[in-house]
Order: sequence, then C-alpha cells, then structure tokens
Amino acid sequence: MSSPELPAEPGASDARSSTAAVGQPPEERVVPRRQVISWALWDWATQPFNTVLLTFVWVPSFLVSPFFLDPVIAASGVVDGESIDCDTAVNTATEYCRALGELDANLGWGIMVAGILIALLAPVLGQRADATGRRKLMLGIFTGLLIACQLAMAFVDGIPAHFWFGVAMIAVGSIVGEIAGASYNALLVSVSTPRTVGRVSGLGWGFGYLGGIVALTIVVGLILGGVLDGTEPRTFQLIAAGATVWTIVFSIPIFRTVPEPPSNPDAKRVNFFRGYVELVRSVVRLWRESRSTFWFLLASAVYRDGLAAVFTFGSVIAARVFGFGFTDLVIFGIVLNLVAGVSTIFAGRLDDRFGPKPVILVAIGGIIACCVTVFLGAAAGDGLFWVVGIVLAALVGPAQAASRSFLARLTPGGREGEIFGLYATTGRAASWLAALLWGVFIAAAANQTLYGILAIALVLAIGFVLLVFVKAPPRAPRA
Repeated sequence: MSSPELPAEPGASDARSSTAAVGQPPEERVVPRRQVISWALWDWATQPFNTVLLTFVWVPSFLVSPFFLDPVIAASGVVDGESIDCDTAVNTATEYCRALGELDANLGWGIMVAGILIALLAPVLGQRADATGRRKLMLGIFTGLLIACQLAMAFVDGIPAHFWFGVAMIAVGSIVGEIAGASYNALLVSVSTPRTVGRVSGLGWGFGYLGGIVALTIVVGLILGGVLDGTEPRTFQLIAAGATVWTIVFSIPIFRTVPEPPSNPDAKRVNFFRGYVELVRSVVRLWRESRSTFWFLLASAVYRDGLAAVFTFGSVIAARVFGFGFTDLVIFGIVLNLVAGVSTIFAGRLDDRFGPKPVILVAIGGIIACCVTVFLGAAAGDGLFWVVGIVLAALVGPAQAASRSFLARLTPGGREGEIFGLYATTGRAASWLAALLWGVFIAAAANQTLYGILAIALVLAIGFVLLVFVKAPPRAPRA
C-alpha cells in the first residue's frame, strides 16, 4: 500500500501547493505534510473535553458523584469510613445508590437536550459556512465557545446547587464541540486526496486518542505525585482549567496552516431562519442527486448516536456497576485511548483498501457483542469489564474514522460544510434516542445503572441494520 501523498519537506511550499491544488485533479494533488499534521492536531486539541472531562474523569468521578447529593443522603452511603459500592443487589436498593442512579439519569436528560439543539443548529450553520466560504471562521467561533465551556466548568463546586450548571456546561460543550467538528470535518478535503482520505481521517482520530493518553497520563502523574487529590472538588476545577489551556494551545496550528476549501458557487446567502428553508431543499436535492449520501446520513444518525453513548455513559457504568474509583478510571482511560489510537490509525489503511462500509459494520457488530457480554457477565467483576473495554476501544475509533471518510467520498465538491453540517445534525438528530432510552431503561430497572447498557446496544443494532442497505461509495484506485 502506498504512503500518503505528502512532500518530505514541509514549509514554504505549503502555500504554493494549496493554491495549485484548487486547479488540479483530486488524484494529482500533493498535500503538504504540515497541513495534514496541523489539521489532525485539532482532534488532539479538543480531546481533553471528550476524554478527560466527559468520559473518564470530570463527569464520572465528580459530576455524578456523592459531591452533588444531599449531604444527609451522601452520609448514608459511608459505612465504617468506607463508601458503599452500588454494584451489588443489596446496595442498589439503598436510598444512596438510588440517588446516584438518579444523577446518572439526569445526565442523560441533559445530553438529550444537547442532541436536539445540535440537530437544529448544525446544518444551517454549515450551509452558511459553505455560502460564505468561511468554514475556518465557523470552526474558530465554536472552538472558542468550547474553550469557554471548559473554563466555566472550572467554577463548578462540589455542591448539589451546582449540579445542573455542570450538566449544562457538559451539554453546551457537546453542542458547540459537535458544530465545530462539522467545520473541522469539512476541512478534510483540503488535506487529503481520494486515495488518502481514509488514512488522513484515521490519523485525525488517532491523534485525538493519543492526545487523550497524554492528558490522562498528566492527571495520573499529578495524583500519584500528591499534587492533586481525587477526593477534593478543587482537583476537578483545576483539571477543567488545564483542559482549557490545552485546547487553546493546540488548536492554533489548524487556523495558521490549513487552507480554506473552495466555496460552493451555488450556495445561497440567506439569513439564519431562511437557512432552514435551504436545509429542506438540500435534503430534497440529496434525495434526488445523491441517494447514497441521503441513506448513509440516515443510517449513521442512529449508529453514531450509539457510539457517542458508549463514550458518554461507558465510564459511568465502570464507576457505578464495577466499582472503578477515580484513579482506576484514569488508568482505564489511558489504556483504552492507547488501544483506540493505534487501531484507528491502522484501520485507516483498511478503509482505503477495502472501503469504509466493511470497517464500520465489523466494528459496530463487535461493539454490540461487547455490550451484551458486559450486561450478561457483570457478575464476573471488573476483570471482564477490562477485557471487554479493551476490545471495544479497538473498535469504536475505526467506526468513527471510517464514517467520516465514507461521507467525504460521497460529498459533492463545494458542499462540504453543508453535508458535514447535515452529518452533525443526523448524528445528533437521533441522539435523544440513546440518552432517552438510557434514562428509561435505568428508571424501569429501579435506577440500576447496568440496564442502561441495553439502550446503547439496541441503538447500535438498529444502526447496523440500516447501514447494511446503504450503497458503498466507489473506492479510488490504488496508486
């Protein structure tokens, strides 16, 4: 397999290559390595929000912890100086464990609202970015809003009155991060060719996972070194502040180096509300002119919501059902991100060779099997969760990266912002489904968090079936 078409020496040639690329056939473009790395660094820059704050540290060890329970209820969960575990049938029935389960469910409601707002905003903003040719500006605005959310989380104290503010910042951060991600994805065509799009997409996801490893390792080092204390709210405030600085520093290269894709001359410049009319017309046009793109957006709306739920709620299951503590979760996150980063970069080559659809189907099928295994084998303890978690980590990243390259192969030129805006929308249009089912399954099982995993498996299974019937995009000939 050939290597990505990148020059050995980046530097002054970047601008010339970018200019020449506009008029060259896609297969003949030469993309400077510096642009590819700068593009991939945005995944690295925003990873602390997803990995440190949302998945492994801030949410599971802080936001849905006893810090935010009524003090009397929180005190009832401490017996002989030790917190009771909510991973046994006896303890699950206690008021303390039911209250923690209620926090888990409330987090799901907040994520559900975020998904609805993303569905309403992302496509219209993407259409406007296409019409103005200012996708990087849109990326900058929403990256800035993500930074602001992270900074606000540094002011969330460990008291019940701050719980919903914390949920709001996680929800709003998810919204602006997803919209920024739509603009970021639209820039993929600026740093890849049809022959390298799979590898470049995988590189971006891989950078994100590796960035998560570094960020989590820093957290572990500070804890083991006695600088941070996982039992103090101040620790989580400092972690949020550190994530803010990280995102600011590493998001700079993409704005300095990556060129703006050509604007769509057919896109109409309309006001915000008129944009919804254009959105409907875009969907109708997709149905008429690019049926495969339409059906892929629909199928991915479901299975990508399941993938997002794996990240959002997986660590909550680890903490609540399998008794993972603060340090356990961080170490677990480091291992999973290492596995996911390596597998995603490797899967990018499989994507370019076999096409994205087989990669996605194999990955989703494996993740469903992992979910069912965890549910049925929960009594086996945390050893099983470690094994299944590692397997799952090796599958989630490839599914996400291949989904992005799948759409990049289908997207008509000049409509990247619009289509990836729709991608963000459809990816979140059903996001109320996983979050809603998560809350419903837990509530129906008397606030037993383990049952939420069935909601994730169900959403993924529906998405898998829908994707089977989507026509795969043609693969570019190998060099």
